[in-house]
Amino acid sequence: MKIQIFSIWAFALVLAVSNVSADEGAKSLDELLKMIEKSQASETKEYKQREAEFNSDKKDQARLLKKAQDTRTSEERRSDRLEQNIRDNEQKIIALRTQLDKRLGSLKELFGHLTGAAGDIRANLNQSVVSAQIPGRTEFLDELIEKMSSDTRLPSIEDIEKLWFEQQREMVESSRVVKFSRQVTMTNGKQREMEVVRVGTYNLMAGGDYLEFNPNSGAVSVLPRQPDSKHQASASDLQSATSGFTKVGLDPSGPFGGGLLRALINTPSLVERWHFGGIVGYVITGVFVVAILLALWRFAVLFAMSSSVSSQLKNKQPNTNNPLGRVLQVASENPDLDPESLELKLHEAVLKERPAIESGLNLLKIIAMVAPLMGLLGTVTGMILTFQMITLFGAGDPKAMAGGISQALVTTVLGLCVAIPTVLLHTLVNGRAQRILHVLEEQSAGIVAESVESK
Repeated sequence: MKIQIFSIWAFALVLAVSNVSADEGAKSLDELLKMIEKSQASETKEYKQREAEFNSDKKDQARLLKKAQDTRTSEERRSDRLEQNIRDNEQKIIALRTQLDKRLGSLKELFGHLTGAAGDIRANLNQSVVSAQIPGRTEFLDELIEKMSSDTRLPSIEDIEKLWFEQQREMVESSRVVKFSRQVTMTNGKQREMEVVRVGTYNLMAGGDYLEFNPNSGAVSVLPRQPDSKHQASASDLQSATSGFTKVGLDPSGPFGGGLLRALINTPSLVERWHFGGIVGYVITGVFVVAILLALWRFAVLFAMSSSVSSQLKNKQPNTNNPLGRVLQVASENPDLDPESLELKLHEAVLKERPAIESGLNLLKIIAMVAPLMGLLGTVTGMILTFQMITLFGAGDPKAMAGGISQALVTTVLGLCVAIPTVLLHTLVNGRAQRILHVLEEQSAGIVAESVESK
């Protein structure tokens, strides 16, 4: 330890000697010794000065610490007093609330009923189409409910009377048909100043169109889809009427424009339902068109053929413009044949006529059998699409699955709607063809019978 201290002092001495030598340039050892003594004296003085400053700072820090401790003690006492005041105030509030409840008595129950009634009226007024004509009717209700729910404020008689007045005004307005002007949002998004007809609390109309009222934004807009033209015409008649009675269609189910009306006009039409079938539905429809055209064509051909056969039955001279005439022509060309050969000849002639008579019947039968299978194909593809939507978005959103389910059901319906009339058409056309073939076979049998009797 002593060696280390001696080393430090020696190092300091060397530094001092080097500094003195460098600054003043000692010329002898005596001068160097004096310089070292002078340097030691100045450093000692500087060290004492620093020590004094340190001791002074230490006293200041002790004084500040004492001051901070005193302040903390004072604040703790103040905090205890404030906490005691809070506890005392809480006891006073409890006592005052108890006193208030006793003094209110039955008024407290009355305020409860008024609060419930004000909340119900506020909800009705917000959603009522009357608010499209008279906005801002519910602002005082918010303040009234706050007063009746507060411990420091009480509603006035005027507030309660105003509540009664608004309820009565809503009842009166529900029986009135009035006209007023306001901004209406058109289907293209533009706003237009229009004369609006309000029918009670049921519907809003303007320019022959039915309107809807948005209770959240207070906006009035034209319904994207309107009811039938007869209802729009009656709405126009009501708007142009000045007195008397006018027949008009209303929706009494909703307080803000009618929920039933929107549900009815948003119901898909037959064309929209047909589009739900997708590609499979279009193919089924195309097949049905082919079946209709084929059935009509064959029915027209067979009707003309049946008429010519009926004419041939009345004429004994064979005419080759009809199947029966061609069969009779075979009999007239072979008068000397034996009955067996003549029967074969006539049977051959009937067989030659059969393909032309029964042409297209097999295709109609195939369409009647294939249409339900195509509907089943659409059902399967629709269910696959539905399960894909469930995999991607889950089963929480029905709208995500609606497309696949619509395709699954619509294609099945389309398949059945095609198969049923196709079967009926096939039956009608086939019956007409079979009647013609029956006449041919009957006449052939009669010719053979006459040949047997003659021989």
